[in-house]
Amino acid sequence: MIVDCALYRDGRRAPGSADFAAALEEARAGGGFVWIGLHEPTGREFDSVSEEFGLHPLAVEDALKAHQRPKLEVYDDSLFLVLKPVAYEPEGDRVSSGELMVFLGDGFVVTVRHGEGSPLAEVRQRLEREPETLGKGPTAVVYAISDAVVDHYLDVAAELQADLEELEAEVFDPVGGGSRHTASRIYTFKRQILEFRRATAPLAVPLDRLAGPGAPGPAVPFVDGRARPYFRDVHDHLTRVNDSVEGLDRLVSDILAAHLAQTSVRQNDDMRKISAWAAMAAIPTMLAGIYGMNFDHMPELHWVWAYPAVVAVMAVLEVLLYRLFKRRGWL
Repeated sequence: MIVDCALYRDGRRAPGSADFAAALEEARAGGGFVWIGLHEPTGREFDSVSEEFGLHPLAVEDALKAHQRPKLEVYDDSLFLVLKPVAYEPEGDRVSSGELMVFLGDGFVVTVRHGEGSPLAEVRQRLEREPETLGKGPTAVVYAISDAVVDHYLDVAAELQADLEELEAEVFDPVGGGSRHTASRIYTFKRQILEFRRATAPLAVPLDRLAGPGAPGPAVPFVDGRARPYFRDVHDHLTRVNDSVEGLDRLVSDILAAHLAQTSVRQNDDMRKISAWAAMAAIPTMLAGIYGMNFDHMPELHWVWAYPAVVAVMAVLEVLLYRLFKRRGWL
């Protein structure tokens, strides 16, 4: 559905026609631009927008179907940017991502949102409070959206870092050493970091192109050259995010390896204890197997003190084995 449709002139929201074509014509004639926001539109709803603004069919298909990776596509009449906003739920250690498509052209911006976690409402409100920024045209909208998405990446990375430190403390707790569900939690955490990386890593190339000269690929049309320093700032923030994600991924892998090593050590300790107790039980079992039938004093066959002697021997051997295993740390 269409969430908002606004005409902006000189950095301020102006009353405009509800008809897309009329609003676009008025914006181009008066030096302004139109910003249309849509949330999970249907094909019929988006057809009218795409026809009026001349959006490329391939970009329209991507915007409707979603499930795209972050990218930047340049078409004859528009620029198509895909972003993936993310949200983190600390209670469930879950990272969820939505999709945000931005069409930028001569005198218009069209944003298409899928899923939750998008900052568009806050971005529009903030820009409308900053007419000087909004007066720089559609490029300012693209910059503000990109900046809001990447800044939220930084917040999510900080929350993930805090939760990972708690998980690390649990694994290396000298008393508990992690529960039986710790490995599952670590693996789930690693999956969430992978989901986060899918949103952040591919965005580096589009922002690099928007940042200006020296970037790979052809020059980006429809982008005001004066905005390049701002996009470079967003790119720097994204680089920090990607470095944090890389560090988190390595740390999770190290924690998982440490937890598995601790589990293996504990299992070896348990096996040593079981083996020690089995060895101690083997001596009375062996002697009882030979002299277990105590009739007429036994053994050999009429020794009056034989039976107490055998019990005493077993007790002495048990004490000797216990002290030996205890000294070696097996018990």
